[in-house]
Amino acid sequence: MAQDTPGKGPLSEEELQDLVSSSDSGARNPAGSVGTFLAIVAVIWSLFQVVLASPVSNLVLPGAIINNDRSIHLAFGLFLAFMAYPALKSSPRNYIPIQDWIMGVLGAFIAMYGYFFYDKIVRSGGLADDTDKWVSLIGLLLLFEGARRALGPAMAIIASIFLLYVFFGSSEWVPDVIRWKGASLQKAMSHMWITSEGVFGIALGVSTKFVFLFVLFGALLDKAGAGNYFIKMAFGALGHLRGGPAKAAVVGSAATGLISGSSIANVVTTGTFTIPLMKRVGFSSEQAGSVEVASSVNGQIMPPVMGAAAFLMVEYVGISYVEVITHAFLPAAISYIALVYIVHLEAVKRNMPTLGNRTVSMGKTIGGMALFFVGFALLCYGVQYPVKAIIALMPNASGLTLSLLVFAAYVALLWLAAGTDDLVPDDPNAEDVELPVVAEIYRAGLYYLLPIIVLVYFLMIEQKSPGLSAFWATALLFVILLTQKPLKAIFRGQSDMAQTFMSGVGDLWQGLIDGARNMIGIALATATAGVIVGTVTLTGVGQVMADLVEFLSGGNLILMLIMVGLLSLILGMGLPTTANYIVVSSLMAGVVVELGAQSGLIVPLIAVHLFVFYFGIMADVTPPVGLASFAAAAVSGGDAIKTGFIAFFYSLRTVALPFVFIFNTDLLLIDVGWVQGIMVAVTATIAILVFTAGTMGWFVTKNRIYESVALVLIAFALFRPDFFMNRLQPPYQQIEPTALVERLDTAAEGRELRVVVSGPDFDTGEMKDTTLLLVVGPEASGQERLDAMGLIVLEEDGIARLEEPMFGTPVSSDLSSFDFYADAPVQLSKVQVPADQMPKELIFIPALILLGLLAFAQRARASKQGVPA
Repeated sequence: MAQDTPGKGPLSEEELQDLVSSSDSGARNPAGSVGTFLAIVAVIWSLFQVVLASPVSNLVLPGAIINNDRSIHLAFGLFLAFMAYPALKSSPRNYIPIQDWIMGVLGAFIAMYGYFFYDKIVRSGGLADDTDKWVSLIGLLLLFEGARRALGPAMAIIASIFLLYVFFGSSEWVPDVIRWKGASLQKAMSHMWITSEGVFGIALGVSTKFVFLFVLFGALLDKAGAGNYFIKMAFGALGHLRGGPAKAAVVGSAATGLISGSSIANVVTTGTFTIPLMKRVGFSSEQAGSVEVASSVNGQIMPPVMGAAAFLMVEYVGISYVEVITHAFLPAAISYIALVYIVHLEAVKRNMPTLGNRTVSMGKTIGGMALFFVGFALLCYGVQYPVKAIIALMPNASGLTLSLLVFAAYVALLWLAAGTDDLVPDDPNAEDVELPVVAEIYRAGLYYLLPIIVLVYFLMIEQKSPGLSAFWATALLFVILLTQKPLKAIFRGQSDMAQTFMSGVGDLWQGLIDGARNMIGIALATATAGVIVGTVTLTGVGQVMADLVEFLSGGNLILMLIMVGLLSLILGMGLPTTANYIVVSSLMAGVVVELGAQSGLIVPLIAVHLFVFYFGIMADVTPPVGLASFAAAAVSGGDAIKTGFIAFFYSLRTVALPFVFIFNTDLLLIDVGWVQGIMVAVTATIAILVFTAGTMGWFVTKNRIYESVALVLIAFALFRPDFFMNRLQPPYQQIEPTALVERLDTAAEGRELRVVVSGPDFDTGEMKDTTLLLVVGPEASGQERLDAMGLIVLEEDGIARLEEPMFGTPVSSDLSSFDFYADAPVQLSKVQVPADQMPKELIFIPALILLGLLAFAQRARASKQGVPA
């Protein structure tokens, strides 16, 4: 829809909302009784999900419904997909054709087939009979059609190709390298629809239990007015600076990115205000659109929601939610800091004017914002102490007491807000732009922070499940939406209580509808991606992919990572972020870990998943299909392809960061203490800013080519100090494999040893290597420590031969791909123990000195030329 518009001037507000709805929540919006019925269905879906996430779900809902929650979730999603999304561009928008009613009702029924015929399926052991297989096939076809409507053709086409591979994988036209024996219709349908291996797998479970509540939380928070408040605050803080509208766009998009899981909605929501103001201070249409695209798409890498991927990582990686967002936080934060710097450099290069007549120093602004974020973080952290005190004082009444205290805090903040005018969206095209004054408007929305504090408290401090945390935050939003207008009316001495209460009910009703409609695409994306995951588990194509990638990359880890990144980009051009992440991580994550180990690099699984995810979201930017770029061009009136290329250039740091954290996991705060974590955060921030200055061609003044190269090298040194230190002093020294037990005798507890295991591959018989990281345990002797690790080492003819490890021991899964009964032995070919090495942080010293010299030289040159710094 957007493709036709760019280059012909910006779209109207109505056309922009059409663009968002057609991509995110469905272009069809029938009026009358049908429209009311569909609104009721959407509200029922939202309320069902809220009750399902609540602590009383087991008391309120029957066990059969809780056990089949994924089926019910998909039934709602499928029904609303056929109602909200027209089949073709020429299909009617103001009424629903009869065939769509039939497909919607049939799709919902088949989605709940497992609920209706639960006893029959249990008796058959989960195997499909003749009826089941045909019903399941119809269900899959309807799911693919729903996905085509809601997500575009790519998702349905890719899932269909995988399904055809399941049936015809043994055909002669399938290349030998990926050929398999094939499956019957009965077996395939059992796997894909009847069991929880396919459509109703982990991804749909995550959508049901976690994602819906967060999407609903965002929709309700936006309906309460938080989105406008965040944008106003960002403009108040940054709008007066050089390039201020663009800086405010970045910060505002970061805040609304926490609310909206959609980069397209994010672009249109913030872009309608920020893009005209950016153009006013000197950005071209394409540049203004690109800044908005880069900042909106980056909203998806920002914890806590990360476009639903955070919850999927919990399931796929097997670590807690707190760990996932801890690992994801620093790369996302420095990425945003770099984007603000990119905008600053663009403004400095063009000597852009400022908006408004206020003059506030850059240092004061940065200090004030840093103080706010640190204060907010400390508040979220510190709230646990009074909570613990209340629980200790009144254990039986603590829940009620805390609820009353939260409500009292809300009423107090609302009383503050009532003392100032309600915030209304500004007109960016007005002749005179009045920038908001933070000191005057901050009180108007402080109470919006309460649900966020509740969410962060339950997630990070109490470490409750994401679903339960989002439930309590959403419950508070229910209260806010229903009471904010009546209470403000009371505080302002107004008498229209009933009218304001009904207005609040209307806001809540619309928020529940918006939350459900925004979930249609995600529900169908996770269900359809389940077909692809099911194909991988049924056919074993994952191992084939590993062999194929290893062959194409020649075992070179950098080449392999580039290939995985390109695959994510290509798939992401047609798939939504969540589906793309599911597909590529299920195919490639294990491959990168395995081939990394063969190359001697221990890559944590979370690093690979984040790598895949980062490249997947880049597809929203990348021409020729970057949907966010088309949306931004529709707002700015610029050229969509050009907008996409500039946005990709602005997003280079998002391409570079995944390669950095694969090789330097400190950036993900893995096994990093507080002091080291602060040092990593500071140096990584400097590194990303230096990298940005190098790629933008401007530091203190315009770079010469060798200066840009030097800046990129300095950034590399700050990101990867180990690369240089390891060449000056190797981190490991090699010992004879047969001396492993003796070395373990004397090794200190907690020390890490690397061993390289060589032997025949179980599937191919070819020799291969893999690297294991062994941590020395507390056992008394070297032999006991070796036994605890699960390694059974026998010395034969001067080699350290390995026996097959016992099942369940620490190394059993790492060595499961070796053939221990072949003629060639599986053996320890190398044992490396840590060597004495100077701290890698010493590399920072020459890097920072060189940076200082460059800055000094450029400053001297700029002062001679009179260039603005």
